[in-house]
Parts: sequence; structure tokens; C-alpha cells
Amino acid sequence: MLQSTSRKRRATGSAEGQKVGGHLGVPCCGAGMEDDAPVIYGLEFQARALTPQTAETDAIRFLVGTQSLRYDNQIHIIDFDDENNIINKNVLLHQVGEIWHISTSPADKGVLATCYNKTSDSKVMTCAAVWRMPKELESGSHESPDDSSSNTQTLELLCHLDNTAHGNMACVMWEPMGDGKKVISLADNNILLWDLQESSAKAVLSSSASLEGKGQLKFISGRWSPHHNCTQIATANDTTVRGWDTRSMRQIYCIENAHGQLVRDLDFNPNKQYYLASCGDDCKVKFWDTRNVTEPVKTLEEHSHWVWNVRYNHSHDQLILTGSSDSRVILSNMVSISSEPFGHMVDDDELSDQEDQHQEEKIKEPLQDSVIATYEEHEDSVYAVEWSSADPWLFASLSYDGRLVINRVPRALKYHILL
Repeated sequence: MLQSTSRKRRATGSAEGQKVGGHLGVPCCGAGMEDDAPVIYGLEFQARALTPQTAETDAIRFLVGTQSLRYDNQIHIIDFDDENNIINKNVLLHQVGEIWHISTSPADKGVLATCYNKTSDSKVMTCAAVWRMPKELESGSHESPDDSSSNTQTLELLCHLDNTAHGNMACVMWEPMGDGKKVISLADNNILLWDLQESSAKAVLSSSASLEGKGQLKFISGRWSPHHNCTQIATANDTTVRGWDTRSMRQIYCIENAHGQLVRDLDFNPNKQYYLASCGDDCKVKFWDTRNVTEPVKTLEEHSHWVWNVRYNHSHDQLILTGSSDSRVILSNMVSISSEPFGHMVDDDELSDQEDQHQEEKIKEPLQDSVIATYEEHEDSVYAVEWSSADPWLFASLSYDGRLVINRVPRALKYHILL
């Protein structure tokens, strides 16, 4: 039976999980078990915003933003100690409203952006701001200080991304290879390119573009491409996926009716510059070559409800993660459209004539795509899935009831890819 996406249920975290402000080693489900066992952490509030700390490439760290109408919202900094299967967490107060989206600077471990609800004159607006976390929390750490000395800490506001003239913010995207000074926000039907000044205390709107046409045009999500010198982004609105050039703020491609229903999320292949994945309310995940957008290159139909998230693995682009309102996370091996469709190439010198002939026959045939694993640790809609920035074999998923699950790529597949 499908879970309702609007179900209001508070997750009951462990005693450790409910304590605000402490940096605690939380024993996890799966601790001390075999390497592929999931690790589960319960937040005390509902949540739908998850991001890896992009600039942190040594420690395994995720940030989760909560959605509570009655209490101050929080950002949970989740450090995963993979040797001991233990989560260390810190909690920062985010007092301005429910967090709908969270993203982190690619250059500065301490800087992040949130999109959040704000009530003004009985109207609810979704705003965006850039924040800095306390200095001592910037880097991933497995050290647990004496709990009695820990106080709840708050985020330092660096600047607002002023959207008073542009509408509700859907997401904030950082320039992937940049110095953390350029961000793009999507607000209703506007694309806004911001320059964060040296002090980071002010965001200057440097250029913008608008969706034009009939009806209620509104962006749902977007991704900034790591290719083409970071001059392209892709956006989703209604059932359409569009590409934009950030220099001219002009549309460069348009995939109309990319999905039969609302497009929820996008991601670029990190290794193949024209390849883009999309997912949506038609329960499908589609893969596109943006040079020819008439038909998808591949389509996945494994979920039974809306697909909220799709993510390429940063190092091994055949590995695709998806999360859905069917409460499942699916890991797929889309090897035929990856940067190594024929598998790992062997040096000619290592092959005998007979092996050489056999290898040539194998090379003609791309490897088969398949679903590697379906993860069912969630009981509510999975709103976010993300790969770790530090460990390409580890990923996190977040469901609306505040359950965060950390999983690993199955060991057999990992060794198959590496060897």
C-alpha cells in the first residue's frame, strides 16, 4: 500500500537523537553487523531536505533540514564513522522556518544555503538565505566532546537571496567547480544568478531570465552542469526540461513532455557531458542526450509511485540512485549508457591471441543494465537520496518521517567495478 506524501507523523528518535545541541555518538541499527548492513538514524521532526557537505572530501558528512510547524527547525550535521558504524551528530538551530531545500558550498565547508517558509501578513513565502555554521563544526569530526559543555548553536546569517520581486524559491544551486561565489536560485518562473561578494555578506543579482508562456509557469527543480566550463544549467517546470546558458541566460534546449506528469528532479552525468537524468510523477526515470532530445536514451520503470530524486554516482557514472513516494530507494547499474559501457578495458599486452579474440567479441556487446538492489528501510515517502562526497560507495536517503538511512553499494558490485 502506498504511503500518503502528506502524512503527518512525528518520528520518534532515540533518546540520543532527541537531545538538541550535543555532539553524540549515536549507536546505529546495523552497528557491528556485516559491512553492507544499513545504518538508521531517527530525527525527532519530519524532514525532506538532505545534502552531502560538498567541500568535505575526507569525512563522510550529510546535512538534514527539518520541517516543524510548532518548534524551531534544525539542521542536523550527520558525521558517519564507517569504521565503527556510528553516527556523530550536531544540531544547529534554523529559527526562520521549515526547510524545503538545502545545499552546500563546493569551496567552503562552513557555508550552506537553505530555502525555507516564512509567514508574512498571513501569506506564506518560500525564501532563501546563505548561512555559515560555527567554525568548530565546519570540518567532519568523529570526536565527541563532553556533552555537558555543549550548548545548542545557531547558524550565522551571511545574506538573504532577496526574492521579494521574484516569487517563491524552489532551490539554490552552487556553481559546481567554482569558488563558492556564484549561485543560482529558481524562484517561481525566474532564474536568478547571484554574485556573493568577498565578504559573503551581500548577494548581488548579476543576471536573470524568466519562463514565458501560457499558464502558471513555475520551476520545480534544477541542476548546474559540471561540464562546458559550468556555463549550463537544466531546469524542470511542469512536464518540461530546459537547458540554459548562464552567460546569455538564453534557453539552449527544451524537452517538452519529458515525463507524462510533473518532473521532480534532474542530475547530470559527471563523466559524459551531454547526458542528463530526469524523474517524475509518472514513476519513471529517463536518461537524455541533450544533443537529440526527441527520445530518451533509456527509461527506468522500477518505482510504483512518484520518483522524487535521481542521483548519478560522482565517480562511477553507471551507478544511479532513485528515491520515491513508494518508500523505496533503488540502486541501478545503467552501465550501457555510462562512460565505460563495455566494462574496464584491459591492456593489450596482458592478453594472449585467444584471449584477445574473446575480448574483442565481448567488446562488441555492451554490458547489461540492471537493478542492483532495492532498499526498503523506509516506511514513508523518500524525498531525498544523496551520494557521499567523501566515499563513492556510500549514500544516504531521507524519508518524510525523519528517518535517515545510510547504505553502501554491495561489496560484490564494488569489487566487480574496481577489479
